[in-house]
Amino acid sequence: MSGNTITQSTASQSTTLQATAARAATSSLGRAARELELKRGEFDLALHLGCVRTVPDEGGGGRRVTRAEIERVRSEDGFPDALRERIKAVGTTEGAALMGVTAARFTRFARLGLVVPVKFYLNRYRVVVWLYLGEELRQFGADEQNAPLLKGRTPEGLRDQLEAGLDLRPRNWRGRHMGFLLRQTEDPWARAAIVASLLDPVQVAEIVRDPYERAYLNRFRPERAAHGAAPDTPAAHLVSRIMTAEDPDEISWLRADLGQALVEARELRPAPRPTPKAPLTPVSPSAAAAPASRPLEAALDDRAPSMEPERPRRRLGWLRRRNP
Repeated sequence: MSGNTITQSTASQSTTLQATAARAATSSLGRAARELELKRGEFDLALHLGCVRTVPDEGGGGRRVTRAEIERVRSEDGFPDALRERIKAVGTTEGAALMGVTAARFTRFARLGLVVPVKFYLNRYRVVVWLYLGEELRQFGADEQNAPLLKGRTPEGLRDQLEAGLDLRPRNWRGRHMGFLLRQTEDPWARAAIVASLLDPVQVAEIVRDPYERAYLNRFRPERAAHGAAPDTPAAHLVSRIMTAEDPDEISWLRADLGQALVEARELRPAPRPTPKAPLTPVSPSAAAAPASRPLEAALDDRAPSMEPERPRRRLGWLRRRNP
């Protein structure tokens, strides 16, 4: 017994030491951002774009960056200016200047989905400000196949879509954001929760009918960023709308993806459920009326008075002693 206790204690200490060593070989996201000379917003975008790779925290505390990854990024040519240039996000005015077009034409490109936003925020007037990756805009402007779009009139078919109110910026951002989240995990339940996070809860309930599975998905649901909106405000509701699929074809695509992700998750492990209680053994009325385990005859014998007359030996002897 004592040998088993010592063995288990040694194994536990070894596991703890390994976890401590693994954590020492990594850095928190805040510290990694400082060592890479990036502001937190820049660092988040670098993670989003895969410029900086992360690993899961062995202690369950989220994502961390290995020391080797920090050294790899710092050793790249032109660090840190080259890294900042790769992750620089620009608005409509600066983006239009990079492509050599007017702001109005640039906005039409964005609504048509020709350029994809990388992030957004709400300004103080509750207006959505879309940001784009400067490097991607330069590549778009340098591509000779895009010259007719940059200089000529917008094709009639595209103009008709714009007049009908087409705006693919929210949808394209959702697709890009989902891809970033999916690259962060291989767990099938977590991947299913990422897809579910872009659907309305009613849509999710229609696909995931089991309440225990829905509760399990919620445990892995990624936290939604505020994007400059205070909680429970009109701005927060606007952000929620941007982060939730609205187009019928997009909803259909996400529903199909969620259904397939659930199949893979169930094959790996089922959603946890409460342990069922042991059923109570029914007791018959006759058994409940019986006193205990003793036979009825023995109980009657205990209660019945003895019929044998008492023998008065002791009293007669006492009388003889007093009357000689």
